[in-house]
Amino acid sequence: MTTENTEARPDRDERPRGRDRDDRDRGDRGDRGDRDERPRRGGLRRRGCEFCIDKINVVDYKDLDLLRRYVGDRGKIEPRRKVGVCSKHQRIVAQAIKRARHVALLPYTAEHIRQTGVLASRR
Repeated sequence: MTTENTEARPDRDERPRGRDRDDRDRGDRGDRGDRDERPRRGGLRRRGCEFCIDKINVVDYKDLDLLRRYVGDRGKIEPRRKVGVCSKHQRIVAQAIKRARHVALLPYTAEHIRQTGVLASRR
């Protein structure tokens, strides 16, 4: 290294730190205070839990039309935030789906869906 480059840069101890580095305030990020003007992402208001509204506490593992709504096209149980049920009923639905899989009413994986075509009626 040449001495010309090292003299142009200040030493590490002489560099400004923290808020002195920049004149701008890090908390000021633009026009984020105008959140009411932008459209919301979902566009729709959140629905309540379907089971809480209908006061359903027991989900039968043999009710495949109901359970298919909570199983994705790959055979996975859909997450609670996606299907819109509360955590209590998500646990009940998950248990019913697992029982239906055990009795071979629902597929475990996407490979089973391709072979049997069980969830084809969902589309």
